[in-house]
Amino acid sequence: MKLGTLVKPLLVASLLVAGSASAAPSAQQVLAASPVDDIVAQYPAMMSQGIRDGLKRGGQMPPMVAETVGHVVSSSFRAADIEQQIVKDLEAGLTDKQLEAVRDWYETPVARKISAAEIAASDPATWKNIQAQAPALNQKYQGTDRARMFDRFDRASRATESAVDTSIAVQLGLATAMAAFSSDSMQYDQLKQRIESQRSTIRGVVGQQVYDSYLYTYEKIGTQEMGLYLDFLESGPGAAFSRVVTDSIQQAITEPIESVGSQMARFLAPEPASGQ
Repeated sequence: MKLGTLVKPLLVASLLVAGSASAAPSAQQVLAASPVDDIVAQYPAMMSQGIRDGLKRGGQMPPMVAETVGHVVSSSFRAADIEQQIVKDLEAGLTDKQLEAVRDWYETPVARKISAAEIAASDPATWKNIQAQAPALNQKYQGTDRARMFDRFDRASRATESAVDTSIAVQLGLATAMAAFSSDSMQYDQLKQRIESQRSTIRGVVGQQVYDSYLYTYEKIGTQEMGLYLDFLESGPGAAFSRVVTDSIQQAITEPIESVGSQMARFLAPEPASGQ
């Protein structure tokens, strides 16, 4: 057998291996490397719990009805649908090089540590701990580098902006459900306009909540580690990733809201009397 007949297949094989090793990751692989898919998995529960709590606090619905409304809201959101929307938008919005850079960041030890903290803090049950520890953490970090880093973090991550939009979506779902329950119901567009007019007030409340969550979530992340994270969020790939993810989540959350009112109307409407 000639030497060339051996070299050629080996050369082809080596090229194939090299090509496979350097291939850009898919959007699905990047999402799996990030904490986003784990956090998104919490969204249906967060939305449902927010609706339940709001209805019960308002005292305008019996607890059993509030639980039913919460269940309907929960069933209107599927984590898999939100994830599919994110993957689709990442494929359209990021280049192969950007996807690779995002994947490479999330595979670093620092990113894994930060991702674990973000996933733990996204659990709806953790919010009580955040609220309970907020006064002490605010006092502890007042005037420190960690407090000063928040504005940079908030701009880069769009945390407050995203949280405000999510809060408005939750309130709109709550108002829509209540309108369906009430005989003096408002149209969806009217409800949306009324809630949107309160955006500045909502931003003030939500902004403080985001800051409280920031202090709680990253308390065990060192200043240098946090700096590396901010560098990533401010980079071209990091900024593109954050923008696409937050926009995709907002779209996936707000679109189902429009159907909640009609579902509530059908569910809560009294059964028509049967004729004899």
